[in-house]
Amino acid sequence: MAGVTLDEVTKIYHDGTLAVSDLGLEIADGEFMVLVGPSGCGKTTALRMVAGLESITEGHVRIGERVVDRLPPKDRDIAMVFQNYALYPHLSVADNLAFSLKLHKVSRDEVRRRVAEAAHILGLEEFLDRKPRNLSGGQRQRVAMGRAIVREPSAFLMDEPLSNLDAKLRVQMRAEIARIQRDLGTTTIYVTHDQTEAMTMGDRVAVMKRGVLQQVDKPQGLYEHPVNLFVGGFIGSPAMNLVQATLEASNGDLSVRFGEQTLRLADSLVAERPRLRERTNRPVVLGIRPESLEDAAVAMDAPADRRIRGTVELVELMGADAYVHFTVDAKPVFTEDTRDLVRERAEISDATLAQRAGEEHTDCVARVHPDTRAREGETTELVVDTSRLYFFDLETGLALGDGGPERKGDGQA
Repeated sequence: MAGVTLDEVTKIYHDGTLAVSDLGLEIADGEFMVLVGPSGCGKTTALRMVAGLESITEGHVRIGERVVDRLPPKDRDIAMVFQNYALYPHLSVADNLAFSLKLHKVSRDEVRRRVAEAAHILGLEEFLDRKPRNLSGGQRQRVAMGRAIVREPSAFLMDEPLSNLDAKLRVQMRAEIARIQRDLGTTTIYVTHDQTEAMTMGDRVAVMKRGVLQQVDKPQGLYEHPVNLFVGGFIGSPAMNLVQATLEASNGDLSVRFGEQTLRLADSLVAERPRLRERTNRPVVLGIRPESLEDAAVAMDAPADRRIRGTVELVELMGADAYVHFTVDAKPVFTEDTRDLVRERAEISDATLAQRAGEEHTDCVARVHPDTRAREGETTELVVDTSRLYFFDLETGLALGDGGPERKGDGQA
């Protein structure tokens, strides 16, 4: 096993496309690192440069103590797991598992040992004589994992390995992959566009956008302390609500106004982020996570300065909670970051985006108690946890935190 280092790695294709720019990332020995971001953000290109499947324009890749920039994939001591399984259809499960070992002229006894061990880890013992066509999608993915495990490599590289599975199997397999990685202790780089996968599997998560690393941190660190608007809007499900707002000071208190509504910030939040006072009477982006909202009919004792009103568009009952989709009379946030986020969630034209940018209301969602009394078409009142609000600079997109407008958290690259 070994750590992996990407030292200011850049990839520029022959047509001039900049796929990855100055990517600096250190993955510790035994760490599970997830690269996440929208389609086309450069995460797969970065993985392929580590694997040797893409050349490096600038920078260096190290696996352990070795600089591997010019080594072919077979000499890098890595094993890849792809989204399409890449199994040999004419070979049995056992022969698929053993294939790479036989190519490397591993002894017959050692091949049997490694295949048996991988089959046991993955629960494949009863399927060793079957061909891939006789396996389910989840079983095929286990075989693909097994081919990587038998190699006993320095690092696993996984490129969206669960994307071909249905939702139920994805949940099951991501738990199994995380367990197997912990048991084996093998350094792993895992690429996905699914932020739920990233948050539940990774020891740390690296968020990328347009070839640039935005932030790398533990999952909870990304959630609680996003360094910019893109990370704040990308991490979290449902996504963070974002509106244009203004900070106001009165009688020692700090409030945020958006549209005709005002929220008084919790004293604990102001104490944690004292430099917010420097931003009074200037436009900012206010971020409210859906889980920081509750139906006022359920939280009846909340004071008036913690409540907002909205027009209910849709109520989704989810069992343990409910999603209330509503609009507030406040300007939406349309920057380069938020446009990228909208495009990631839905296919939408530039003309539609331009139209939305001129609107005076913002679509929001609240994750509330299932006993909500919100009804479609009606005005509802929601209570806001004002100790858990987020603020970003409207022009730069940087988080406004205790370090000022260019807060440098531990997780920032």
